Amino acid sequence: MQSGLWSRASRTIAASFSKPQASQILCRRWATEQYRLRTSLGIGSLVDRGNLINCEGGRRRLISMATKGKFPPQKQDTQPGDEHQMEPQPRAQRPSYRPTEKLKDKVAIITGGDSGIGRAVAYLYALEGASVAITYLPPNEEKDAEDTLKMVREAKQPYAKDPVKIGADLGYDENCKNVVDQIVQAFGRVDILVNNAAVQYPTTKFEDIPPEQVERVFRTNAFSYFFMTRHALRHMKEGSSIINTASVNAYKGNSTLIDYTSTKGANVAFTRALALHLADRNIRVNGVAPGPVWTPLIPSSVKDPKDVEGFGEQVPLKRAAQPDEIAPSYVFLASDIDSSYFTGQFLHPNGGYIVNA
Repeated sequence: MQSGLWSRASRTIAASFSKPQASQILCRRWATEQYRLRTSLGIGSLVDRGNLINCEGGRRRLISMATKGKFPPQKQDTQPGDEHQMEPQPRAQRPSYRPTEKLKDKVAIITGGDSGIGRAVAYLYALEGASVAITYLPPNEEKDAEDTLKMVREAKQPYAKDPVKIGADLGYDENCKNVVDQIVQAFGRVDILVNNAAVQYPTTKFEDIPPEQVERVFRTNAFSYFFMTRHALRHMKEGSSIINTASVNAYKGNSTLIDYTSTKGANVAFTRALALHLADRNIRVNGVAPGPVWTPLIPSSVKDPKDVEGFGEQVPLKRAAQPDEIAPSYVFLASDIDSSYFTGQFLHPNGGYIVNA
């Protein structure tokens, strides 16, 4: 039945996009619609599997962004960016993933959980049995946050509580306290804190970086980690876990993201110091330092729409990651089953860069 429905829907889409005058961007939109349709039907994705798709009556090779190929030109004008405007949309769900209740009855907070890596982590945490709360930056991220909430609600286990979303600028201590208080009121405690919110602003000349930008980047990428942790710790017991998102840039540097890279280095140092500080309380502190990942940060931080076309091709694997390829690292570090002897450590899903961990 699913196959027949897919065939009819595919013919309808093909009829709409096989006209000789169809543009290249329409072809890409067709591929995106095929991806969404097959995912909704639970039968995988042609794009996801890197198959060939016919368009404009000819053979156009549209290869999944999770395997190899260029991203279509695009640019967004606001940070941290909107996932629902991206093409193709980042992949948060992996149909082949098999949960085993690694986070059963846990309560997890994920900052920047509305999109990108945060969305993929929220989804897997829900599958693994956690009750999930996400934060986002209103008002621009409202739709992404609602989309994530729906995804998490559908993925959650029957015994888990309904997910919640809280909009706040986490660069300020009072806002972080309010967020934690609301989550504790809803869930009673905090078992897992994922500090993940971030912004970045590429700059070609160091002297042109304005102080206001430096403050904004540090407030979002570093201060929020301090503030959220400070308030969450009051509700975390022995066996809890804190996971901080850093970046490969903290290890290799980035000539056009100096302020961002500095915050990511701060995240690494913060993780290591806090792990030592909390070891006696048996609260583990670890981090993930991803390489290039297809998230809203990318189209929202480029100067030229064409700058995204070759995004990620510089790594040994010659492609950017999808968020669903990064999220399992966060499951591993949150799970007592898998990582009970890990603290002060970083995982490096970076596409092949060799770094000193």
